[in-house]
Amino acid sequence: MKMTSLKMKKLLQDRLSNDSYKTSYNRDKDTFRIEWKDTKQGMTITLPNVVSKYNERGEEAIDDLEEHVQEAMRIMHEDHHLSGMEKNIFPVIRATSFTTETNGGKKLIHKEHTAETRVYYALDLGKSYQLIDESMLEEEGWTQDRIDEIASFNIRSLDNDYKKDTVADNDFYFVATQDGYDASRILNEAFLEEMRANAKGELAVAVPHQDVLIFADIQNKAGYDILAQMTMKFFAEGRIPITSLSFIYEDKTLEPVFILAKNRPEKKNGKE
Repeated sequence: MKMTSLKMKKLLQDRLSNDSYKTSYNRDKDTFRIEWKDTKQGMTITLPNVVSKYNERGEEAIDDLEEHVQEAMRIMHEDHHLSGMEKNIFPVIRATSFTTETNGGKKLIHKEHTAETRVYYALDLGKSYQLIDESMLEEEGWTQDRIDEIASFNIRSLDNDYKKDTVADNDFYFVATQDGYDASRILNEAFLEEMRANAKGELAVAVPHQDVLIFADIQNKAGYDILAQMTMKFFAEGRIPITSLSFIYEDKTLEPVFILAKNRPEKKNGKE
């Protein structure tokens, strides 16, 4: 039996039935909305995408979706406090185009990182996390510096396991633990210094999406092209894309670079 958006809407209504939820269907946009009746907080599901996943994976796709939706709805309805949760606070890297406010208009705590990236702070809740906003800090009487210090300490405490691959005499190292903070490890300066110390050539770093950190020990011109292609591929495939540009790590700074085919890169600000 062919699955349609309307059949999927009915299926999701049955699966996500809860007296505290309100659901609605937008025929024009082909979306299904589920929200808490009391707070109006909720999420919108694009039905054709779910139908496509269902056609590929069957009931398993709906099971996955149901689990993610229920978890997200649960988190939305809880009050989260920072005190006593210090070990669960981590930095997360996002693109500079990422919003600086919550849907409810609260300012998200963040700091500038590079021309391409920005640092936000997350309270880890197990299967998911909540980005920390100003109201959460005010409630505890905490400063942004304190959050930054705690998050920086926690990122340094994570394992930095990586896989190595050598292509055209250039060494590539991939950190992909799937703990949600792979890209965040770019903030661990001791780790960057260690990789720099062990590099034979120039050290380039890339964070194409949240779940990977790439180091490249560039030993010839081909290395830049390979890194550019690799970063673009990861960027296109990532669940939370960050930037398709890579960075040269020199003198404890990250300089975004444009890769020019068959050439050494040009610095983002136009200087070599």
